[in-house]
Amino acid sequence: MSRSTAFRRPLAALGLAAALFATPVLAQTTVGPANTGQPPLRCAVDGTFAPHAFPSLQGGVQGFQVDLFAEVAKKLNRQIVIDSASFSGLIPAMNAGRYDFLCAPTTVTRERAENLLFTEGYLFTELQFGIRRGTPPIRSDEDLRGKTISVNKGTPYEAWVNNNRERLNLTLLAFDTQPDAVQAVIQGRAYANLSGNTVVKYSASRTPQYIADYVLPGTRFHWGTPFRRDSAAMRQTIENVIECLKADGTVARLSEKWFGAAPKPGDAEITIFPGYGPPDMPGYDATPSTSGCRMPG
Repeated sequence: MSRSTAFRRPLAALGLAAALFATPVLAQTTVGPANTGQPPLRCAVDGTFAPHAFPSLQGGVQGFQVDLFAEVAKKLNRQIVIDSASFSGLIPAMNAGRYDFLCAPTTVTRERAENLLFTEGYLFTELQFGIRRGTPPIRSDEDLRGKTISVNKGTPYEAWVNNNRERLNLTLLAFDTQPDAVQAVIQGRAYANLSGNTVVKYSASRTPQYIADYVLPGTRFHWGTPFRRDSAAMRQTIENVIECLKADGTVARLSEKWFGAAPKPGDAEITIFPGYGPPDMPGYDATPSTSGCRMPG
C-alpha cells in the first residue's frame, strides 16, 4: 500500500464523518426545566413541517412536536435542546451521535425499523396527496399516470414515488422543505404533492390554491420517536413518558390544539400499545411496559 493511499483512507473517513455532521441547523429551541444537574438531551425536527414544527415569531420553532417534547422534558425533569434542520439529514446525524433521538414525527416503516429503534406511535399518519385548486380530484393512483409528484427529501413519500415510478411513469421532484414541495404544485411544476395527512391538511387550511385530496389506501403508519439501535434503555424511558402523556390526556389535547379535531376511538393519541415499539415491526420488545400508566376507564 502506498503512502498516499494510507493517507487517503483516514481522510475519506473524516470526510464521511464531516458529511454526517454537516446538516445545517436552521434554528434551536430549548424546552424543559433548567438547572437540574443533568446535561440536556439533544433531538431534532424538520422546522418546515407545519403544524408539527415551524418557525416561531419569538425565535426557534413551534408546533405539535415542540409542545409534545416540552411535556416529555417536564416529566423527565430534564432539558431537551431541539435543533431544526432538513429532514433528509436528521437520521444520519442521529446515527453519527449528534442527537440522542429525533423529535421529528418519523414514519415507522419496516425498512427503518430494521435499522433503528422506535417508540410506539403517538400519532397515526397516512399518505395523502395535495393538489392545486381546480385540478380534477384524484380517485386512484392510476390518475397519477405520467404525472410529476413533489415530495420532501428522505421521506416515505419520496420512497413511494420511487417505488411506483416505473409502474405509473411518474416524475419525482424532491425538495429540502415541505413548503417548497407545495409551491411546486401551486406553480404548476408538479401535478400533486405527497406528504403526511396532517401536514397536507394544515397546508390546505393556510393556502387557498392548495387542497387536500386523495389518501392512499393501506398507508396508515405509526409516527414514533426513533433512536439508534444501541439506545434501548432510552427508548424505554421515553416511551414510558409518552404512555403517561397519553393516559393523562396531554397528547389528545395537543392533537386537538394543532390539528383541529379531537382524536377518535382507536387513534394513537389515546391508545397505549403493549410492549415497547410499534407491534409487528422489527425492534419491537414485548416486555410489559413499566410506565404504570393506563388509560382511564
